[in-house]
Amino acid sequence: MKRMPTVYMPHGGGPCFFMEWDPPHEWDRMAAYLRRLPMDIGASPSAIVLVSAHWEEEKVTVQSTPNPGLLFDYYGFPPHTYELSYPAPGAPELAARMLTLLKDNGIVAGEDRRRDFDHGVFVPLLLAMPAADVPIAQISLRADLDPAAHIAVGAALAPLRDENVLILGSGMSYHNMQMLMSSRARGGRPLPEMAPFDEWLRETATDADPERRNRRLIDWERAPGARFAHPREEHLIPLHVIAGAAGEDRGRETYRDIAMGAPISAYQFG
Repeated sequence: MKRMPTVYMPHGGGPCFFMEWDPPHEWDRMAAYLRRLPMDIGASPSAIVLVSAHWEEEKVTVQSTPNPGLLFDYYGFPPHTYELSYPAPGAPELAARMLTLLKDNGIVAGEDRRRDFDHGVFVPLLLAMPAADVPIAQISLRADLDPAAHIAVGAALAPLRDENVLILGSGMSYHNMQMLMSSRARGGRPLPEMAPFDEWLRETATDADPERRNRRLIDWERAPGARFAHPREEHLIPLHVIAGAAGEDRGRETYRDIAMGAPISAYQFG
């Protein structure tokens, strides 16, 4: 069985792919990337572990809900975007396996038997895996957003890649909401201040030396423009989990675009 890759992907802005937008084609290229994700992966997973920027708990928590509903954790969008459906099954057995791996690696973890899928799950997967037939177990971020701790979480879960499990991180490589919301005022053009962190992130994620990659990710706040790109880092930290799960695999950039006036990228390992 081929080892599954691990992927850090953007999930857009709220339900952006399922509504009219101004300008109208703002999210088309990101949507196209998400639709081709199965081809990038190159194999059909038997289950998915997904870490979303939109779930934080005091300790790492694993979703074991058998049949999750949808958590419409976005606000002010058209009524029809609150009627989206993504009836993918949960993965309680996978959740139990995850808890064992985390415990065996000295990571304190909890379980949530009632958690529904947040929009960091169902929005991108409605495009990437519209059949909704692959079981999913979400895993939360730890609320302190400690970068080294999240790399360790990914490393603990890495054996799942050899069990035909796809590990996905759902976030955004740039997430300064003030700058994103002002993009129309500047004609959708990225600011020069955005480039240094974007370039640092690409260099880091694609580094051939995994130990150096992870050291740089742990010290991400020292990167040029780091806090301009991420005033709060919850949309970046899923990448740390993915990098931890990547092990020795080198990352490659699988998507790059300007969206909402900011550079946005995706990275795949393996």
